[in-house]
Amino acid sequence: MKRIAVMTSGGDCPGMNAAIRSVVRTALNYEMEVYGIEQGYSGLMEDQFIKLESRSVANMIQRGGTFLRSARAPEFKEEEGQLKAMENLKNQGIEGLIVIGGDGSLAGAKVIHDKYHFPVIGIPGSIDNDIYGTDMSIGVDTALNTILWCIDTINDTASSHDRTFIIEVMGRNCGYLALMSAISGGAEAALIPEVPFKIENIIKKIKERYEEGKTRSVIILAEGVGSAGDFGKTFDMIGGFETRITVLGHIQRGGSPTHFDRILATRMGASAVDSLLNGESGVMTALQERKIELVPLGEVLNNKRKMDKKLLEIAEVLSK
Repeated sequence: MKRIAVMTSGGDCPGMNAAIRSVVRTALNYEMEVYGIEQGYSGLMEDQFIKLESRSVANMIQRGGTFLRSARAPEFKEEEGQLKAMENLKNQGIEGLIVIGGDGSLAGAKVIHDKYHFPVIGIPGSIDNDIYGTDMSIGVDTALNTILWCIDTINDTASSHDRTFIIEVMGRNCGYLALMSAISGGAEAALIPEVPFKIENIIKKIKERYEEGKTRSVIILAEGVGSAGDFGKTFDMIGGFETRITVLGHIQRGGSPTHFDRILATRMGASAVDSLLNGESGVMTALQERKIELVPLGEVLNNKRKMDKKLLEIAEVLSK
C-alpha cells in the first residue's frame, strides 16, 4: 500500500487534528503518500483531495476542531453519491481510507468496506462518548474538562446568591457527559436519557438541601432529556426556587485538546495506519483497558453503548 487518504466527518471534536497528524507522519514514516479529504463525505464525492506532507500537520496537535473541516453529506446515503466517491478514490490512486468521526461517519465507512470492498479503518471521534466498543472516544476528555470548568465557575456565583442552576450539556441519546461532569463537579443531580426520573423527586431533593443549610444547588441536564429552559420554569413554579439556566452549547466541542485526548488520538492514528498495512479493513480503533484494539464496524454499529450502573450508584450517593 503506497497511497492512503484520511478524512474527518460529522461533528468536530478536540483531538481530530492530533489524529490526522499521527496518520500523516506514521504513513510518511512508511514512505507512503497521504491525502486529506476536505469536508468529509461531501468532499469525497466532490473530489476535494489535498496532498499532506509533514509540514502540513506542523503545530496541529494543540488545535481543536479539524483543519480538514467537516460537513454533513446525506447524499452519500444514496448509491449515486457512493459511486461518485468510489470513482474519486480510484482516480486519485488511493488504496486505503481512514475515517475519523462518530456513528454516522463510521456507518459510511462500513458501506465503503462492505459494499465496495475498499480498505477502510475508522477512528472514533465524538464528545458524547456514545460509540460502542471503545472505553473513550477522541474529544470526550476535553469536553468534560470544559464542562467542569463551567460548573466550577457557576458554583461560585450559585453559592453567593443561594440559587439553583440548571446546566444543559450535550448528549442527545447518551448521558455520559452529564453524569461524569455531575460527579466530578459535585452537582446535586444529573438528568440523563438512560434513566427515568420524576421532576417532583428532584425538587424534593433540592428543598431538603436548602433545609440543611446548603447555599446552592446545581443540576446537570443532558440535552436529550429536554430543554433546560422548560425544566427551569417547572422548578420555579413547583419548587419556588430562584432558578438560573446555562446552556453550554458548542463551547463543549471546541478548545485545545487535553493531554489525554492528544495521546489517545495519536495512538489511534498510528494504529489505523498500521492496521491498513497489515491488511485490516472494516474495523475501528478502540481503547479497551488502556490498549488500542480493533473492533469490527458491524459490531460497533449494531450495539449500543451502555451506561455503567456503578457510576450511577456513585453519583446518587455523592449527591446526598
